[in-house]
Amino acid sequence: MPFDPDTLKYDGNGLLPCIAQEEATGEVLMLAWMNRESIRATLDSGRVTYWSRSRGALWAKGETSGHVQELVDLRIDCDRDCLLALVRQHGPACHTNRRSCFYTALRGGAEVELMTPES
Repeated sequence: MPFDPDTLKYDGNGLLPCIAQEEATGEVLMLAWMNRESIRATLDSGRVTYWSRSRGALWAKGETSGHVQELVDLRIDCDRDCLLALVRQHGPACHTNRRSCFYTALRGGAEVELMTPES
């Protein structure tokens, strides 16, 4: 059956969250937003493309940093309101130059930084 992005459940702004996960290791890299157009661009190009809420425009991951996300598989959750992108990440995923955006843990009531920026 052909995929129809209109069957997904978008929020009031026409967006849904997409979790990017490194396919080789299972590491969760980041969360970003997609709309119908970014989903189509991702599927057409094989390069993960998000919707940048701050820029109000499509954002192909790595277009300025070179830290591209190559799509391996795009999955839809059971409620059809969230996506999981299995990717091959080239370079850091986070704009802070860390491998993952999830580099801070809450431990014993304090924030603990788990990784430093890559050089």
